[in-house]
Amino acid sequence: MTDEIAALRAELAALSARVAKADHYVEICNLQAAYGYYVDKGRWDDAAALFASDGTLELAGRGLYVGRERVREYLHHLPPYGPGILYNHMQLQPVVHIDCAAGNAKARWRSFMMVGAIGAEARWGEATYENEYRIEDGHWRIALLHGYMNLYTDYEQGWHKGGVALLRAIDGLQPDRPPTMSYEAYPEPVIAPYHYDKV
Repeated sequence: MTDEIAALRAELAALSARVAKADHYVEICNLQAAYGYYVDKGRWDDAAALFASDGTLELAGRGLYVGRERVREYLHHLPPYGPGILYNHMQLQPVVHIDCAAGNAKARWRSFMMVGAIGAEARWGEATYENEYRIEDGHWRIALLHGYMNLYTDYEQGWHKGGVALLRAIDGLQPDRPPTMSYEAYPEPVIAPYHYDKV
C-alpha cells in the first residue's frame, strides 16, 4: 500500500507539472497574440505594457531599444492608426520552450503583415520573431522581442519583382545599442537564429 501511495503521489506531481506548463504555454501565446492585436490598431501604450520593465525590442535591423519606456517611445514613433490605415501584424506558427522552475521561456513565431494607407502604399510583410519571456510580478512579460524581417514588398508588384529595402532608422529616435545582426531582407535569404536545436 505504501508503494502504491508513493506511486500515486509521484504521478500526481508529474501531472500537476504538465498542467502548469500547459497553463504557461497558453499565457505566453495569449501575450504574443495580444502584442499583435495592439500593434494592429496603434495601441502603443498597451503593447509596451506587455514588456518586462527591462525588456528589449529589436525590429528589422534598426537597433536595440532597452527598457519598457524605450519600447514605448519606439512604438510611438510608428505611424498612427486611423482612417485609411491598415497595419495588421498576425502572430503565427509558435514553437515555445518553457522553463517553469526558472520562470522564463523562449519562442519562435512567424508574423504576417499587411501594411498600407489609402492613396499612398500597400505592402506585404513577413518576419520571424525569436523572443524571450519572463514572469514579472506574477505575469508573463516579453523580456526580448526580436523581429527579423524576411520579406517586405509592394502589393502591386509582388515578390516576383523583388522587395522593399529595410528602413534602417526611425526619424527622431536613436537606438540604445546597434543591431545584433546585420542583414538584408528578400530577395536576400534571411535565416533568423534558432533558439532550439530540436523540438
